[in-house]
Amino acid sequence: MNLRLAKLRDRTPVKLTLALDPDTAAALQDYAALYQETYGEAERAETLAAAMIEMFLASDAGFRRARKALPKPASKGD
Repeated sequence: MNLRLAKLRDRTPVKLTLALDPDTAAALQDYAALYQETYGEAERAETLAAAMIEMFLASDAGFRRARKALPKPASKGD
């Protein structure tokens, strides 16, 4: 099976709380099940969501350009 999200690398997380609508939360749980089936390792839905957000931000060329123009971009952990 090919998932758009590759197997996750190790990293130290920064805590952030998100509220999801029920349909998105259910879809994320289903994605976690498919991730485990694909890679043979379970990952929490929260961990996968963080990786998905990272992938989304990295793929948004408009965001990358605008972020470079910020006078002081947020630092890690902000």
